[in-house]
Amino acid sequence: MKNEHTDRYPIERLTTWIGSVPSLVLHSIIFFAFLILSVSGIFSWDLMLLILTTIVSLEAIYLAIFIQMTVNRHTESLREVEADVDEIQENIEEMSEDIEEITEDEREEEHKNSREDATLETLARDVRKILADLEQLKRTK
Repeated sequence: MKNEHTDRYPIERLTTWIGSVPSLVLHSIIFFAFLILSVSGIFSWDLMLLILTTIVSLEAIYLAIFIQMTVNRHTESLREVEADVDEIQENIEEMSEDIEEITEDEREEEHKNSREDATLETLARDVRKILADLEQLKRTK
């Protein structure tokens, strides 16, 4: 599975590889090779330790720099994500306010419609009463 972020930054690929099992195996082989070279007499102990500690120290220095660069890059990426989250949160708050306004408008409309319905019902009742009165007047004539 390829990671677009590590593909863009070779330093991140390097720090990812160094934190892997193949890297552990390679470093172990190198340390054992130095030990064997020293035990077999090809290098003296002092020379082997000098070379090995120099290599390990330089590697540690560069790794610390690479790791810090990766941390800095990830921190910047997290800041961008944080800004996106803040923007989304603001949009949600605005949408909530809009929904509240719409709900309030709907309640007002319902209230208005219910008043209109009551008025229409009263008018219909009055009209029926007037019609009944007219019918009664027609019969009495």
